Amino acid sequence: MPRIKPLAPAEMDAAQRKFHDHIMAGPRGSMGGPFQAWIHSPDFADRAQKVGEYCRFNSALEPRLSELAILITARQWTAQFEWFAHAPMALEGGLSAEIIEALRQRRMPVFAQADEAAIYDFCTELYRESRVSDATYEATKTQLGEQGVVDLVGILGYYAMVSMTLNVFEMPLPDGVEPPLEP
Repeated sequence: MPRIKPLAPAEMDAAQRKFHDHIMAGPRGSMGGPFQAWIHSPDFADRAQKVGEYCRFNSALEPRLSELAILITARQWTAQFEWFAHAPMALEGGLSAEIIEALRQRRMPVFAQADEAAIYDFCTELYRESRVSDATYEATKTQLGEQGVVDLVGILGYYAMVSMTLNVFEMPLPDGVEPPLEP
């Protein structure tokens, strides 16, 4: 049971209803995940979802790479809904099942592609140290370019916020779905 009341459309004020309708009509098509919490602050919700739309659908990173960063973030925060939602997207985007499973089990994956290894090193170092070394930055910039590194940091920040929202408000998984991540 979430800590914050999910709102039915009939319970929403005009600003909340506008946000709801925008999400439902857009590429997400669902009010799952953080949106049922964020709707309690519709101006924030609208601004946050615009950043999320860019991070998920329009960043310089191809889906295989952005989903890798999202899964690393979900695993960092043990964000069950985020993992549940994005593990299938990562697989569909071209990330291997072996990498996904290694991340789920908190093991270092074996990477065949240098761009995936660079993202993994960047993300894990940033989460561990709260910064990245010059060597890690340069290796990631070589693989992604400067815009790619900026977008990667944006993805990490956005999905950390999503993960915090999911965890703080205890947003549930769909009925019948077991938590995919061990604490």
